[in-house]
Amino acid sequence: MIKMMLNQIKSDLFQLSNPEKAKSLSRFFKTGKGQYGEGDIFLGIPVPEQRKVAKKYFDLPLNDLQELLRSEIHEHRLTALLILLAKYEKTGNSGKDEIFSFYMKNTENINNWDLVDLTAPKIVGDYLFNKDKSILFKLAKSNNLWERRIAILSTFGFIRKNNFKIALSISELLLHDKHDLIHKAVGWMLREIGKRDQEIEEQFLSKYNVQMPRTMLRYAIEKFDKKKRKFYLTK
Repeated sequence: MIKMMLNQIKSDLFQLSNPEKAKSLSRFFKTGKGQYGEGDIFLGIPVPEQRKVAKKYFDLPLNDLQELLRSEIHEHRLTALLILLAKYEKTGNSGKDEIFSFYMKNTENINNWDLVDLTAPKIVGDYLFNKDKSILFKLAKSNNLWERRIAILSTFGFIRKNNFKIALSISELLLHDKHDLIHKAVGWMLREIGKRDQEIEEQFLSKYNVQMPRTMLRYAIEKFDKKKRKFYLTK
């Protein structure tokens, strides 16, 4: 019965596939040779449609989610993660322990920015809020791009609760990262801090803005007024 459910979810997703949309998404998510999403295969399904499928198959067990997460098809992995997130939000503490562990064992399969961004803050960030956060510093030093993005995006879960310390520390660690996707992610988290406490963000910028990659800085100051943006960009 469970195997039938796994086959059915794959069939449902295939029925929703859109070849033209798939081509567009493949370009958008940089799936060409040597690009960050190399080898990722898209069916061309909008996220809201995947959420509907995820809701339908909420009872799919972790073993079968594991199979979906190993798939080369992007929507298989994203739908699996949406189911995992729904399970996390509806379970008790012991269930959250299991789901967090499962997530961390699958970081190699959470391998595009949308997969990270939709889940890391609400699973990893939520889970670690009142726990030891050393795993995030380990991830921030990883050679794996997506583990580094998980590290910084997870801090969004803390930022939303007005806890900025870890986000600032991870941002400092990633200050000289070579990848544009990390520059954007760090700048985004700094901007989110600034939306809640601009003074704290500016303390960080005053210390590091000169050495920050320009993309990171531009993302960080996006919500500042024109005069203040110019001030930081011309320092």
